[in-house]
Amino acid sequence: MAKRAQFNRQSRSNNSEFDSRYSQESKRDKESRKKQKYRQYDSTNHNVVDLNSHSSQLGTAYAPHRCKTPLSAQTPAQQQYINAIRNHCLTFGTGPAGTGKSYCAGALAAEALESGRIERIILTRPAVEAGENLGFLPGEVEDKYAVYIDAFRDILNERLGSGVVDYCLRHGRIVGAPLAYMRGKTFSNNTFVILDEAQNTTPAQMKMFLTRIGEHAKVVINGDIRQSDLRGPNGLEDAINKVKGLPGVYIHTFERGDIVRSGLVRKIMDRYEPD
Repeated sequence: MAKRAQFNRQSRSNNSEFDSRYSQESKRDKESRKKQKYRQYDSTNHNVVDLNSHSSQLGTAYAPHRCKTPLSAQTPAQQQYINAIRNHCLTFGTGPAGTGKSYCAGALAAEALESGRIERIILTRPAVEAGENLGFLPGEVEDKYAVYIDAFRDILNERLGSGVVDYCLRHGRIVGAPLAYMRGKTFSNNTFVILDEAQNTTPAQMKMFLTRIGEHAKVVINGDIRQSDLRGPNGLEDAINKVKGLPGVYIHTFERGDIVRSGLVRKIMDRYEPD
């Protein structure tokens, strides 16, 4: 019995060693066949694109190009507008589309945030659609309002980089909020505030916004009085008439000849608004 038990143990030991060697050889054979099959497939299919490749074109397809050069004016009117924003607490920029009102304000806000002169950028505009109703938008308030400030996000992505902008949005360094949510807030001295499409504000909304301005805050209000989507009184025009001549306030008006978006836009404006 003892000899038979010893023989069974040796037999099981030999079988386990054989199974182990066989499984290792089997794995190596499978890997070898898989590599050979892949090489054969790769050599016969030259039009297959590896989605995990790190080619320069695929890697930068959705990465916006960051402009690292300082903001420079394209027209004398833009230079005057840029100087006004830098030197005044409250600046109004009015004029036709394509003159660079929003771009200059957004780029200056990005430069101030990057240099540490300010701690927060607030972007706001009235939630008014241009002649159509978008209906229900899914998500939280930030998600619903994101469509209204997409243009400014493109500007900030270009000046700061999309990664920095995403970080600042998550941590409250860049805030986009509807104009109706400004009530009760105070714009402190470390904040750069931009109110865009201000021609769609009512006089009451504009009064509420202007009374949020704290000491040494930087506030820019942009809009085109001729493109208001409201039927009633225009808050932008009303505010300009009321605050004209106040210290610390600058009102800059762009002309049609200051359009830099394209020559076609200037010609289109001539057709829609002939002198």
